[in-house]
Amino acid sequence: MKLKSKKVVMSGIAASVAGVATYFLRDETNRSKVKQSFSDISTKLKDTTAKMKNPDDDLPVDKGGQPHPDDIEDNKMVSEGAQYSVDYYNKEKQ
Repeated sequence: MKLKSKKVVMSGIAASVAGVATYFLRDETNRSKVKQSFSDISTKLKDTTAKMKNPDDDLPVDKGGQPHPDDIEDNKMVSEGAQYSVDYYNKEKQ
């Protein structure tokens, strides 16, 4: 019996929403506003998903760990394996 009453309530809510939407969208200006809103949301979603697919496009990193022949000191540090942090950790543990 409870399931039947839930179905009746849900169908009543759905009918009410449909009625309000019909009443609201009968005016051309309201329809154009809704269309524009959906268009804006669609564009934002497309931009967001494109950024999620290519997150590296927004990063302001110039080097980002890539070896560059012009930066000798940086390449030297990378080739050493950044031993400073390892030495510090070892000294703290011992």
